[in-house]
Amino acid sequence: MVKLSDPYTIRYPQITALASPDGRKVEVVEFFDCVGGAMWSGKHYPQSPVVESARNVGGTMRYLCRSGHADLKLEGSKFPAGISGVGVHEDEIEISYLGIGGGGVGAASCRSYAGGVIRCRTDPAGGGKQAGSTIWLPRRQRVLIGVDDTDTPEEGATWTLSHNIARAVEDEFSRYLSHTIVQLFPVPYRTKNCVSIVCEFATSEPGRLIGAFQDLLGRYTLSDETGMAAFTGFDPSELRPFGEQVKRGEVERTKIPRICDGTLDIRMEGRGIIGAVAAIPFYTRYEEALGLWNGTS
Repeated sequence: MVKLSDPYTIRYPQITALASPDGRKVEVVEFFDCVGGAMWSGKHYPQSPVVESARNVGGTMRYLCRSGHADLKLEGSKFPAGISGVGVHEDEIEISYLGIGGGGVGAASCRSYAGGVIRCRTDPAGGGKQAGSTIWLPRRQRVLIGVDDTDTPEEGATWTLSHNIARAVEDEFSRYLSHTIVQLFPVPYRTKNCVSIVCEFATSEPGRLIGAFQDLLGRYTLSDETGMAAFTGFDPSELRPFGEQVKRGEVERTKIPRICDGTLDIRMEGRGIIGAVAAIPFYTRYEEALGLWNGTS
């Protein structure tokens, strides 16, 4: 007979968090095993004063939060659980959850023992009790790596190579979060479909991560025109106008923004660098990224 070792707990496989440089904004990324529980949290958690938004990205639920703490006025069915606090420290990010009933189980035991948690404080949960937890996670930065032009008319595919490299460089310091294919304007010198790729990471060692990615890309690319660019920062929206230009028409590489604060690092400067940079601001924006813009839309 099958026995359940812990029948009333579903442990999250992984939770990671990224902070803005000033520590005022945090994105909490929860990898989930139970889609129903994740969607339930995504519905209720944004009612917390410290949560600005929630969105589902693949196998993760993401909460954009502001640092601070709030007293949650929980109420069954209407507001049964939420994030009650976010604290940003030099090397750690502290997240506090609170819930009632089944929401308390999710807020306490389900998240306290997730992968990626350094340590936790948790309440007994279950039945109709109010329960919560505080977890401490490594403070991470967002790194977005854009890649284009790794294949030839005879062999290769940029989207598969980028994903396999991203998986290979993932370690205890760097978590691979997402992979986005970005449709570009079909220029005459494309291989076939004219897409570029952006891979997203949460990391505490951006330099080492970017270097490892570049080493593998240089080893396995089939093209002499490969482009690779890395953005290290919370929000790449400064690159959005350039990305839109490259989706709408042919753009010279001289138009690539030269960002002075060092957040954009050009690593491989073949012709593909145009698409590599253009992909970055479309990370996880799949509908926009995949759209074929005709030059006027």
